[in-house]
Amino acid sequence: MTELATRRRSRGGGRAGAAARRGSAVIEQMPWNPPVNIDRPVEPLTEEGVTAIHDGAMRILEEIGIEFLNPEALEIMREAGCTIDGENVRMGRDFVMEMLGKAPSSFTLTPRNLARKLTIGEGHILFGNVSSPPNYWDLELGRKVPGTRVQCQNLLKLTQYFNCIHFAGGYPVEPVDVHASVRHLDVLFDKLTLTDKVMHAYSLGKERVEDVMEMVRIAGGLSHEEFEATPRMYTNINSTSPLKHDIPMLDGWMRCARRGQGCVVTPFTLAGAMAPVTMAGAVAQSLAEGLSAIVLAQYIRPGTPCVIGTFTSNVDMKSGAPAFGTPEYMRATQMTGQLARFYGLPVRSSGVCAANVPDGQAMWETSNSLWAAVQSGTNMVYHAAGWLEGGLIASPEKFIMDCEILQHIQRYMDPALTATGTDEIALDAIRSVGKDGHFFGIEHTQQRYTTAFYQPFLSDWKNYEGWEAAGGVWTQERAHLMFKEIIGGFEAPYMDPAIREELSAFVAKRKEEGGAPTDF
Repeated sequence: MTELATRRRSRGGGRAGAAARRGSAVIEQMPWNPPVNIDRPVEPLTEEGVTAIHDGAMRILEEIGIEFLNPEALEIMREAGCTIDGENVRMGRDFVMEMLGKAPSSFTLTPRNLARKLTIGEGHILFGNVSSPPNYWDLELGRKVPGTRVQCQNLLKLTQYFNCIHFAGGYPVEPVDVHASVRHLDVLFDKLTLTDKVMHAYSLGKERVEDVMEMVRIAGGLSHEEFEATPRMYTNINSTSPLKHDIPMLDGWMRCARRGQGCVVTPFTLAGAMAPVTMAGAVAQSLAEGLSAIVLAQYIRPGTPCVIGTFTSNVDMKSGAPAFGTPEYMRATQMTGQLARFYGLPVRSSGVCAANVPDGQAMWETSNSLWAAVQSGTNMVYHAAGWLEGGLIASPEKFIMDCEILQHIQRYMDPALTATGTDEIALDAIRSVGKDGHFFGIEHTQQRYTTAFYQPFLSDWKNYEGWEAAGGVWTQERAHLMFKEIIGGFEAPYMDPAIREELSAFVAKRKEEGGAPTDF
């Protein structure tokens, strides 16, 4: 691909670059408008199927149990009346359903910019940036490299820039040039100053999650009471499939629950590896793992805002490598969404692929996973833009290409497309044109043509000859040019200088104290 890019740039890149430099007309995007899913969800399971998977999940919790490796969580579940055998926790279904009944079916997340407030649930479908890849790839480099702080900052700028990205997930690429003990401090400072969207905290020990909560509080100019009065940020934990929750993630989970912050639990169940090879078995296991954490949160603080996540996909049985955007992934996502509605919980899924570069495979697999999110009634879509190689690579070109899909979904959900009033049925227009005319020049069209249809910012709708005459610039190259244009003209959202200074002082103090302990 590097050779292709070099050849294309030498042949037509100058014209493409000039087009990119024309400015906002090249990067026109839809306004900030978090979409509401107006479609009925796809429900592949019959009523009997829902009952069977629910019963399977409950029997896992009752008969097999979940390993809680965190001693504090174990004692809390013992106090709650669960059966404890070493680190194994078994809980009755009546208790489980009682606890789930305390979890809200929807809640809000309020960042420092109140205009970016999000509703989780109630049909809303929200998109977040790629999170946690250790590696980075872009067209200029043409190879996979370990992530850096500058690359992380640039991806955060894309997170802020694109209106179809609603929340700032984990690190969009791990800046491995920053020591792990203080990485969370530097990245959260960057996230809070380069973006004004909802923040995420990694639950990797008490220092990281407590530091993030404090920095979010400072950035919002909030008292401790105001911070805890409504969710201001969230965490996501993954169970250690099969059937375990580890020490640091449960620690962070409990800390966020005690302070009323958003708690998302997402088992990483790959069918055929960490879960049964059958989709029903994989979904039942995933639900049992996730629900056990939500039970813990509800026992600690009834009403804790919780989301049940799904990351159930399959492996390539020839190699053991994870596969994403597959038919199995899509069905598992739909099935989990159906069960989430059964439990009255918001649901999280992901925009994922197994492709290594932003090519055709990357886009059809990601498109499959994003549309599965739509079909399942997902409320939070992680990794919606920028994900490659099963989560091991973040790419700015892929980020921008994915945002085109996200805008398609947002436009698809526009109620105007399905309006059926007199103006929309347009009988007068049809009558005026008759059987021999056309609709281009009539008043009905002239009044609406600028907003009638979706206008892409990245797709090229010229015919082949027009595309070739303009330099024959491939999609990845157009995305790369846009990336450079966006980064070059980026302006950070406003932050009160006094708050920024307080954030800087907090980061400096925590660095002096050593940050968070590491294993090395």
